[in-house]
Parts: sequence; C-alpha cells; structure tokens
Amino acid sequence: MTRPAPEDPRAARTRARLREALLAECAERPLEDVGVAALVRRAGVGRATFYVHYDGLEALAVDACADVVRDAVEALHAWRGRPDPVHAPPALAEFFASLTPHAALYRSLLGPGGGGPLGRVLHRDLRAYSLRERELAGAADAPLVASAVAATFAGVLADWLHGLLDATAAEIADQVWQLLVALHASR
Repeated sequence: MTRPAPEDPRAARTRARLREALLAECAERPLEDVGVAALVRRAGVGRATFYVHYDGLEALAVDACADVVRDAVEALHAWRGRPDPVHAPPALAEFFASLTPHAALYRSLLGPGGGGPLGRVLHRDLRAYSLRERELAGAADAPLVASAVAATFAGVLADWLHGLLDATAAEIADQVWQLLVALHASR
C-alpha cells in the first residue's frame, strides 16, 4: 500500500485562507451573493490562485463545510459499549448545536431531504463509516443498514436545518439517534 504524498504546506495554507474567507463572507451574505472577486480580496490571494485550487465557489463551500461532515460522523459514533436507545451521545447534541453560526451556508449546500453537494458528501462518508463498522461486526445486512443510516441522518439533518422539523438541537439529536438505533436493531 502506497502512502499519499504529503500535501504542500503552501497549498494547504492557501486553501485554509480561502475557506476562512468564504465562511466570513457567508456570515455577512448568502452564498449565492458571494463573488469570487470579494472572496479572493478577503483571502489575500489572486483570482487565478483560487481557480488552481477550486473550480468554483460551490466546490470551495463544500470543502469549507467538510468539517461538518467529519463532525457528524464522529458525533454519531461517539459512544462505546451498548448505546442508550433513548438519549443521543452528548457529542451528537453538541454537533447539532454547533451548526447555528453557519446554518444558512449549510442550507444552501444541503437541500431538504439530504440532497445537494454537501448532502452527497455526508451520505458517502457516513455510509462508508457505517459499512465498515457493520462489516467489522459481521453483520450480513451491512450494505443495507449503512445506506439506511446515511440517508436517514442526512435527511433529518437537512430537514431540521430547513425548518421542516421543529426541535431544539438536543431534541433532534435524541430523535435521530432513536431512529438510527432502531435501524441497527431491526436486522
């Protein structure tokens, strides 16, 4: 197995500056109102540099929000032993509460039902993690449950962000947790 080449530190710093600039811009206006010119000015890089790293604002936005996907996957798996079937792990409630500062950006990338560019990344990563966990446990239904877990979580998260589900962060964490525990127990 070959190891991936280490990332160029300058490229990593440039992408980090672009992500930070995008989040700052989106704190002031919706993503659809953000322009590349204002973004690169805020990041202190040239327009050509932006296009070396990203093919457009949506690709940058998904990259900037990728931490949300990692946080979601970690929050869903932040328990050990036998899970409480009623109450979500504290990390899951903290995850939902952490979304508030950039909720408008997440809504623009995660459509109701869990679609959109961020929804696809969330579904892919959560399904892969769930599939690995189910296969390690020797579950014959690993692909089915992994798909159901990913779709359920992405859909509930998106619908909650879009105001289609009326619940606090703690309430929605417990509710989605109960659904996911039931999915794991149903097979």
